[in-house]
Amino acid sequence: MAESLLLPLVRGVAGEAIGTLVQTVTRMCGLDDDRETLERHLLAIECKLVNVEERSQTNGYIKSWMVKLKAAAYKADDVLDDFEYEGLRRKAQIGESTSRKVLGYITLHSPLLFRFAMSRKLKGVLNKIKELVVEMNTFGLENSVNQQEPLHPWRQTHSKLDESAEMFGRDADKEGIVKLLLDQQDQRKVQVLPIFGMGGLGKTALVKMVYNDQGVQQHFQLKMWHCVSENFDVIAIVKSIIELATNERYNPPDSIELLQKKLDEVIGRKRFFLVLDDVWNEEKTIWEDNLKPLLCSIGGIGSVIVVTCRSEQVATIMCTIQPLKLACLREEDSWELFSKKAFSSDIVEQAELATVGRRIVNKCGGLLLL
Repeated sequence: MAESLLLPLVRGVAGEAIGTLVQTVTRMCGLDDDRETLERHLLAIECKLVNVEERSQTNGYIKSWMVKLKAAAYKADDVLDDFEYEGLRRKAQIGESTSRKVLGYITLHSPLLFRFAMSRKLKGVLNKIKELVVEMNTFGLENSVNQQEPLHPWRQTHSKLDESAEMFGRDADKEGIVKLLLDQQDQRKVQVLPIFGMGGLGKTALVKMVYNDQGVQQHFQLKMWHCVSENFDVIAIVKSIIELATNERYNPPDSIELLQKKLDEVIGRKRFFLVLDDVWNEEKTIWEDNLKPLLCSIGGIGSVIVVTCRSEQVATIMCTIQPLKLACLREEDSWELFSKKAFSSDIVEQAELATVGRRIVNKCGGLLLL
């Protein structure tokens, strides 16, 4: 059956979407958010396809949906191939020379035309995939998935700080956040501080610096880090917090009431610092009615939750403290970061390359995504 090839096709296209060359070109074109959204949607569909194909033999709707999905997947594959080809073309054109590598960023080989054309293609296929995902969720396709199969993991982050990595232009932000957290020591209710801004600004890296700050480490009795991504599931989040607090595996009950009692038991009156990284949920009721009552009714005086997100709406929904909008890097910080990544120390001194590099930094507007 033709549909039998659909799962490996979707899996392969999702894999291509995270390829280094594709990511490099989409970043250069300012289209990496769309590429990342396409990747997540394909991974979500992949989860649902695990046991769907057998049902397609007797279910006309599923069979029709799968035919549409296959066509969209092939189109997505073609678009990603175009990005990969462009990356290979540029690489071959500019060779390995550092100076030509930098000049390739502003090549006269119609980069704006390529970006415009590929933006239309990528958005077109992304919209089609989104429509199919909406259908998938609206008409209950997810019910055909074996519930024992683990979901494909979303993006994961962790609290470990790379001591060898350098952070540019965020020292003042870090110190301000640390002071704000420590200033909550007399607050009886758990305070929630969202940090928001577009992808690539370094929100997670900044919060890692805060999380590992010596003053923060000493101030809070319990510190926990959970990457939420799009899986804003109450039970999954609370289960993770319980496991982080106890350093033990935990099988959550079906009852939220029992889950709350366990959460109260393991957190107690300890002053805690919880990071909810990469939150996407914009449904106010899920936070207000379900998760907030659980998380904001526990812990000792001065407990704080820090949320990172891209959406100002998410920040507004979850905040009890004025949300912090992370700004783009200043020009000199951007140049320092760019030159560190793009050049060796002796190359920076060459006036021609430095001039070209600064033009690139200026075009990036403080969002380098390096």
